[in-house]
Amino acid sequence: MRDDPDLGPATDLAPAIDDDDPWTALAEDWAAAWGGFAGPARQALLDAAAVGPGTRLLDVGCGTGELLADAASRGAAVAGADVAPGMVARARRAAPAADVREADAEDLPWPDAAFDVVTAVNVLHLADDPVAAVAEAARVLAPGGALAVCGWAERDRCELDAVEAALAADDGEEPGPEGPLRREAPVRTLLTGAGLVVEHLALVDVPWTAPDAGALVRGLLLGEDAEGLAARGPVVVAAAAPFRLADGSYRFRNAFRLALARRPR
Repeated sequence: MRDDPDLGPATDLAPAIDDDDPWTALAEDWAAAWGGFAGPARQALLDAAAVGPGTRLLDVGCGTGELLADAASRGAAVAGADVAPGMVARARRAAPAADVREADAEDLPWPDAAFDVVTAVNVLHLADDPVAAVAEAARVLAPGGALAVCGWAERDRCELDAVEAALAADDGEEPGPEGPLRREAPVRTLLTGAGLVVEHLALVDVPWTAPDAGALVRGLLLGEDAEGLAARGPVVVAAAAPFRLADGSYRFRNAFRLALARRPR
């Protein structure tokens, strides 16, 4: 769940984390722990954007390619962009027919009006300049095309934030401030500021599950080495106790906010 992968899960054979490109080192572990997590949000997003046969779709910050595969299964002609080479390689395997390129959200290597739909799931809050990222998405949209974005909703709608708070407390800190893009008004302002017309807003349930305590710790401490897992794993397990089910698995209820905005014709 962590916005910064350096603060998140790993295995006992944790990859060496490159400070300049942490996502490449974590691509495989990320796909295993989190690749399916946003599935309900992806399907709701693709439904809202009416993605189907022939839709030209670009997924910005495509990660390990799950949305590309979902859109391709609907008959869309898909393309993806991600800054991490490891994510790009993984996305190309997930969607072999996709045009996946290493690119920043603020500088997309496609011409104006190239796509009918642009998507971004859990991306805008990570952009160095979200305003520039949305402007680039609007640039590559054809007139009448839709930008569909989705990301974490407010903290009080996301049970995984209980673990974040426990980890911060273990460090003797308060949880960091809630990002503005977790709320509806800033998302709406960001989209309308790019000249887009907001047509649809919704909350989507996105539970995160782990089959046991080991998977829980690896998932929520993605990027930690063996020493970090041993030191912080008990904090995660204790914080997750209210979300443990009778069979020993864990389930956290969360919500993503979906927003769809259209470029005027």
